[in-house]
Amino acid sequence: MTAHRGGAVPTEYRSFREFYPDYLAEHRNAVSRRLHFAGTLLVLATLGFAVATARWGWLLAMPVFGYGLAWLGHFVFERNRPATFRHPLYSLAGDFVMFRDMLTGRVPWR
Repeated sequence: MTAHRGGAVPTEYRSFREFYPDYLAEHRNAVSRRLHFAGTLLVLATLGFAVATARWGWLLAMPVFGYGLAWLGHFVFERNRPATFRHPLYSLAGDFVMFRDMLTGRVPWR
């Protein structure tokens, strides 16, 4: 277990289902969640643009858009370390699941 602002967080997870509640706990700030949402939306739009136009160089911008906005949320608003550094694949999946959950109202915008 590692120290976390909200309590102890396991360093290893057996599944994404086990990871996701801790992921959400690291995204309590509404501005941070909105930045994550905007970053994920930009990633999807950039992917769509690159595929539609066959301008593959735009794919290189996807991590800049996604991680740039997400990390801004963490460092400035959450004041915590992004889960990407500890659990990169679960964190990436968490971004897309939280995006969906924000669209469906399961995760609040405020």
